Amino acid sequence: MRIIFMGTPEFSVPTLTEIVSSGHEVVAVYTRAPKPAGRGQEERKSPVHLAAEGFGIPVFTPRSLKGEAEQIIFASHNAELAVVVAYGLLLPKPVLDAPELGCLNLHGSLLPRWRGAAPIQRAVMAGDKQTGVMVMKMEEGLDTGPVAVGEVIPIGPDMTAGELHDVMMRVGADLMGRALAALDRGSLDFKPQVEDGTVYARKIEKAEARIDWSRPAEDVHNHIRGLSPFPGAWFEIELAGKPVRVKALRSTFVTGTGAPGTLLADLTIACGTGAVRLTQVQREGKSAMDAAAFLRGAGALPQSVS
Repeated sequence: MRIIFMGTPEFSVPTLTEIVSSGHEVVAVYTRAPKPAGRGQEERKSPVHLAAEGFGIPVFTPRSLKGEAEQIIFASHNAELAVVVAYGLLLPKPVLDAPELGCLNLHGSLLPRWRGAAPIQRAVMAGDKQTGVMVMKMEEGLDTGPVAVGEVIPIGPDMTAGELHDVMMRVGADLMGRALAALDRGSLDFKPQVEDGTVYARKIEKAEARIDWSRPAEDVHNHIRGLSPFPGAWFEIELAGKPVRVKALRSTFVTGTGAPGTLLADLTIACGTGAVRLTQVQREGKSAMDAAAFLRGAGALPQSVS
């Protein structure tokens, strides 16, 4: 099939690779425009942009697809299908309608649970025991389109959002490959989503990354692993008389009592009920390290954190 691929982050790359290796003709790749990054603020191309260049596929980076000019360019590719994986831009109706077979989206949840921008992080933060990936046909609503196929993925009790991300992008690539093969045979069936159980995965805001030690230990643990490795749940601790911001990257919840934020032992910190033991952390401006390495360089610890 003649396909337009639309995606931006690392999560999207395995699906693009699967489509190319399956013999489909990817006539264009759409991705977010390069952004300044690093100390030199040099423009950095997205992972999908770099992958597409490696495959020799033309790359398009419009700031928006709402304008008529961009919509005409999109339609001029004469694609039968568009495949969308974490693209990051709204697709208006003229774009959705341009390919003969429409637009397929790989979504990282068991729809209708966790429609929206951050389904992977929200599932972990909520303490969900499972999630999944689904191939759906896109329509104007937010992740409301009919679903064709899906795979359930278990979420382990200590699994981080980063680990889940890596599993989901591999499973999702395979799932999309199978969906395209079925579509090519004319055997891909779609079923409308039910509305019962709809939950929205709103974008992660900076303000919610700070750890609230007054919450139950299990909630704090889920918050930590749901934001690991990015943006990272954080707290402040006073070291050598100065407040230092520290990201908590891995933890486990344990028994313990004390006022919320009390350092009970090493990096075991009291919560509203119970406590969490931090096993991997990252000081501001430093690399990630295990708790033992942090303690060796921290010196005397205060009685509590905030």
